[in-house]
Amino acid sequence: MKLNVLKARGAPDSRVNDFLYLYDEQPGSRSLIATNVAVLKLATCMLLGAALLFHNVAFADKCLYVSSYHNGYEWNDGIERGIETALSGKCELDKYYMDTKRNKGEAFYKKSALATKEYIEANKPDIVIACDDNASKYLIKPYFKDGSLPFVFCGINWTSEPYGYPYKNVTGIIEVAPIRPLLKEINGVVEPVKKGVYLSADVLTEHKDYQRYRDIYIKEGVELRGVFVKTMADWKKEFIAAQSDGVDFIVLNNNSGINDWNDEEGKQTVLEHSQVFSVTNYDWMMPYSMFAMTKLPEEQGEWAAQVALTILDGKQPSNIPIVVNRRWNIFVNPALLEKSGIKLPSHIMHKAIKTGP
Repeated sequence: MKLNVLKARGAPDSRVNDFLYLYDEQPGSRSLIATNVAVLKLATCMLLGAALLFHNVAFADKCLYVSSYHNGYEWNDGIERGIETALSGKCELDKYYMDTKRNKGEAFYKKSALATKEYIEANKPDIVIACDDNASKYLIKPYFKDGSLPFVFCGINWTSEPYGYPYKNVTGIIEVAPIRPLLKEINGVVEPVKKGVYLSADVLTEHKDYQRYRDIYIKEGVELRGVFVKTMADWKKEFIAAQSDGVDFIVLNNNSGINDWNDEEGKQTVLEHSQVFSVTNYDWMMPYSMFAMTKLPEEQGEWAAQVALTILDGKQPSNIPIVVNRRWNIFVNPALLEKSGIKLPSHIMHKAIKTGP
């Protein structure tokens, strides 16, 4: 009888007994050989399977999410949730925040974009999802236009024309607010609508939003005046002034970018002074507004992530058309409506999400 020892490559010595079998040249020994060979094959397959699994985990596609703003900015957090949901278990997701909402000015934007570029080059992602305008303006356009690294943008407001999209390596989804549907609802509450105020933080995106509102509303015979503030005190002053300014409505577009914003001060101000119909496009502005038609940030993130996976599967970004968002939510604030004496149509009150100060 011969004693033979088989050992899987790389297996520790303690595993030798798992693969030991007796090879007996006596008649009838072949069944024992066959049995032990089968065990060996099974064990080998298990080791190979584990090795392949480790390989797939260790060398999965690397996706990078670049936010123009900071972690904690509510709208972008929603986009990020959509990305995380769609990529879960399908891509190794990394994140980088340019922080250009809290830090303003061309010098900082360019410095942050350069740091982001260096981060990308050091970490070598397979694809980048870039959120909001500053990532496109200061990062993608100057450093990655028509390059080999694919990008999917999201959160760009109204149009991508300022950045020259599409590029051969870039596609994305444009963020469009329901301006005309919102004006239709305002007309259903206040008639005739002739004049309004647009009150928002003094940041690039809000100026861009205002221009779009103004251009559309003027075509409908509605004058819209833009007011942009940097501080909580100025926001309160302008909100109160608008109540006696002869306007028919107020668009409270965004408080992000007012670095000293105080939720309680905002709520107290609107509870004490609201008389004019106030509307918004952001759900987090509902404690201070009577009515909202809002975009869904998750829609932006989910679409961008699904497209990123499609590109990783081999489709060229240039063959994927740029699209716009298509879904809205409706909110009402019954406490502020009651305080002002303004009544909304019953069909709106019935289907809207109720919120409060």
